[in-house]
Amino acid sequence: MGGYYHLLRAVIVRDLLIWIRYPVNAGMRLFINLLFFGMLLYGGTLLAGQAMADSLEGLIVGYFLWSLATGAYSGIVNDIQAEAGWGTLERHFVTPFGFGPVVLAKAVAIVFRTFLTSAVVLAAMLLATGTRLDLHLVTVVPVATLAIASTLGLGLAMGGLSVLYKRISSVVNLLGFAFVGLISAPVFDVPWLAALPLVQGSALLQLAMRSGTRLWEFDPAALAVLVATAVGYLALGYAVFGLATRRARRLGVLGDY
Repeated sequence: MGGYYHLLRAVIVRDLLIWIRYPVNAGMRLFINLLFFGMLLYGGTLLAGQAMADSLEGLIVGYFLWSLATGAYSGIVNDIQAEAGWGTLERHFVTPFGFGPVVLAKAVAIVFRTFLTSAVVLAAMLLATGTRLDLHLVTVVPVATLAIASTLGLGLAMGGLSVLYKRISSVVNLLGFAFVGLISAPVFDVPWLAALPLVQGSALLQLAMRSGTRLWEFDPAALAVLVATAVGYLALGYAVFGLATRRARRLGVLGDY
């Protein structure tokens, strides 16, 4: 009998295999991410000149977090929609592990893959611009993980609604664009913005990667807000996902596509 470790390992390997076995699609996604950054950098340099050069580090950190957030958010939504389209979503309800652990394992796998792809994008941005950032993994990885946990919760909620209402791509895409505003929100000037997803994580990640602030040097209250928003939005998203899929089962539309 396999345990939860075997479940997690199998789901991660499956997710990576699906990504690797379509190399053109995977490569194009990385290329498009870099192309967007190049357009943003080139356009900003033409318009702002020296001001753009002075804020280049902040732009790179913000774009790195944006690629992480959108990868985790769209990854879980697309995975749930794909499972519904393949007709395999129902099988998760009859596994020995239960539906919840399988979905959480999928979330972990998507976050793991997103970190790998975003790390490639970050390395390419640093090489292309000649910029140096403080990449203290003990600080960057936990802060970034907690930051994107809130977007993962939003992805679970949207995934559940897509199972129930089928086509909600306009809403999903609109929410994805909102991440840009959340990442650049002035949390130090407007403290209540820290309650929104990504906002607190973006501020702390900027301090970690630009100023070299270590995890244990952050204000405990700031870390508490980061953990609370991560856990809160993830729990809320999982609850919405559970309610939506439960209603879809009652209506008999869980396997409809």
